[in-house]
Amino acid sequence: MKNQLITALASITILAAPQLSAHCQVPCGIFDNDNVIQSIHTDWVTIDKAAKQIAELSKDPSANAHQLTRWILNKESHAQDIQEKMLNYFLAQRLKLPADEAAQEAYLKNLKLCHEIIIAAMKCKQTTEPEAIEKLHVLLHQLEDAFGSK
Repeated sequence: MKNQLITALASITILAAPQLSAHCQVPCGIFDNDNVIQSIHTDWVTIDKAAKQIAELSKDPSANAHQLTRWILNKESHAQDIQEKMLNYFLAQRLKLPADEAAQEAYLKNLKLCHEIIIAAMKCKQTTEPEAIEKLHVLLHQLEDAFGSK
């Protein structure tokens, strides 16, 4: 009976565990750069809106405690999603170490950009400052230029 209970609890824990939004890294062709960039942009829009809501709700935090908490968690979740997409999609799958030295400079530029986006997303977790959010926005446009097909 005890083993069955432990097995049942373990199964529930596994099934209820939060799922990562990253692709499984199987080359199936379902995901492409433009779709992932668009989803990152949606994350940014949510961060931007959340920061504005947090600033407004913070004017009377005791009256808005629940909504304030939800917006903070939402902002942090979307910033984390950006970091995970950068790590699991762009750095793990799309940014390839060049075989020749001629492509080395472009590789390093894109590597630096990916790292800057991860750091900018981290800053968006830590603050609601418009400058941090705008910096992330600028970097995302650079990501689109570097990896997008448009």
